Amino acid sequence: MVHAFLIHTLRAPNSEDTGLCRVLYSCVFGAEKSPDDPRPRGAERDRLLRKEQILAVARQVESLCRLQQQASGCPSTDPQPQFSDEPVSLHEAPHGAFYLGAGDPFQEPQTVVWLGVLSLGFALVLDTHENLLLAESTLRLLVRLLLDHLRLLTPGSNFLLRADRIEGILARFLPHGQLLFLNDQFVQDLEKEFSAAWPR
Repeated sequence: MVHAFLIHTLRAPNSEDTGLCRVLYSCVFGAEKSPDDPRPRGAERDRLLRKEQILAVARQVESLCRLQQQASGCPSTDPQPQFSDEPVSLHEAPHGAFYLGAGDPFQEPQTVVWLGVLSLGFALVLDTHENLLLAESTLRLLVRLLLDHLRLLTPGSNFLLRADRIEGILARFLPHGQLLFLNDQFVQDLEKEFSAAWPR
């Protein structure tokens, strides 16, 4: 099962910018249980804990993305939003997966699959026993849909105004955090259904 999906900012690999990584959108599937914690858990405490966990994942993804770009000898391009309607190649985008041990930052061990596209990072936090190839193909599909339907890399994109559309895509292609085996025809049918419900 996928426990969380997040979108966050990425800085250029050799950037002098010391700004912090910002989580732009996150969706958590299910609540984490912590039976060892005797303190009462309020809704506000749970929300802050989830926010800290998601931010910790985003920072680690950003760090790994920068390391991968530097190691590959990529020129220091400025990952600014793209101004043309040219599609972005997701196959050349930095990507990877890493393991989070128990307590770092989640109670249970988790695996994170991530993808960096220009100025944005995308990640899935999932159970360690999940199929990583399926998780990676699902993440690439989600990113492609988000870029195509929401034009996330164009100037003036506002995640806060598009959260309902992001949730619409997640509800169809990652329902309740479940990874789905999807063939091309089924993906096209789901895309048509989404486009009919949310015209561009």
